[in-house]
Amino acid sequence: MIKWSEEQEMVRKTVRDFVDTEIRPHREELEFGDLPPYDLLRKMFSTFGLTDSAKASFAKRIAREKAIEAGEANSDEGEGTRTRDENTVAFSVIPIIELCRVCPGMVTAMGVSMGLTASAIQAKGTIAQKERWVLDLLTLDKVGAWAITEPDSGSDAFGSMKATARRDGDEYVLNGSKTFITNGPYADTIVFICKLDEGNPAADRKVVQFVLDSGMEGLEQPKAFRKMGIHSSPTGMLFLNDVRVGRDRLLGESEEAFSGSGGREASKASFSIERTGVAAMALGIVDRCLELCIDYSREREQFGQPIGQFQLIQLKLANMAVAKMNLQNLVFSHIEMAAKNVPVSFTDASAAKLYAAQSAAAVANEAVQLFGGNGYMSEYEVEQLARDAKVLQIYAGTDEIQISQIARNLLAED
Repeated sequence: MIKWSEEQEMVRKTVRDFVDTEIRPHREELEFGDLPPYDLLRKMFSTFGLTDSAKASFAKRIAREKAIEAGEANSDEGEGTRTRDENTVAFSVIPIIELCRVCPGMVTAMGVSMGLTASAIQAKGTIAQKERWVLDLLTLDKVGAWAITEPDSGSDAFGSMKATARRDGDEYVLNGSKTFITNGPYADTIVFICKLDEGNPAADRKVVQFVLDSGMEGLEQPKAFRKMGIHSSPTGMLFLNDVRVGRDRLLGESEEAFSGSGGREASKASFSIERTGVAAMALGIVDRCLELCIDYSREREQFGQPIGQFQLIQLKLANMAVAKMNLQNLVFSHIEMAAKNVPVSFTDASAAKLYAAQSAAAVANEAVQLFGGNGYMSEYEVEQLARDAKVLQIYAGTDEIQISQIARNLLAED
């Protein structure tokens, strides 16, 4: 795939028109955290038939899994061996790009709910668990949160993890706190990642995952944090104090699903999904920054001429255009690989995330610089985009973590 097709361009324009008409007018309410993003996202899903599409796709997948379980179908001929139409993948990526031109935080809120949370249950859950929780997440009828980060863990998510699950008869008792949890204050469904406490040293404990519902006794979801950017994505803490759950809430309904490094690998797989999505987010930010900077360079005059006539301004615009081109190629590559069911390696996902995050932050900062004093004022969009872009270098693994993981994998190769 080397460019958007005519059909994809039509969809992109339609989505952009919707975003400009239905979401951009609420930008200030979203930006100041006065308006949760979920109803606007649901309206977008309904408008473009995404809700019905998700229901049909989920029903088909569950029917196949039931047929495999009953011995009526061969698992070797499942999802991993079939290709998809590129349009199907592209149409799921285009809304991410277009939303990030206005409110990148909305994509974070949407992606964690529909992506990380739903994918975690899809990957390890039983058919009954998938039917119980996944469809509502895919349609955003329910808001999801994926809870791994803790106050003392940060980049060392597993090594410093203190949250625990302790067996008590046929139940488990969960304790611990999580922080920087996207959708945390509003989440209806929470995938809670913790360690199984069997009286053994913390470093040797098995990582397991449970599904929680809001309102459970002992579960607290405080109000959202104030933060630097992506204000349209509510972020908060979770506190668990002796939350009792049955085995039906343990993903896979068996500890064996997380034997060995299974729990860690399942969480790493979720990280890969999140990291590849950052390229599309970065493309939306860079595309809008470049568009705003081109217009401003034509209109803003200094020393008797438009600032676009100065070579230093031209250099900034050229570098932004190159970044956009590279990010677009990354997105096209992702679409093509996803359509052919070619998996993205953890190293490649980290590399894509590192480049995309650094590019978005660099372009957004240069956009502020190009706008000068105006760029520092909140009424100009580049100010918000610069703040929003920064988080791409932090969440889903910091730049430093990406570099370390890429290098370690390269050095381990024969």
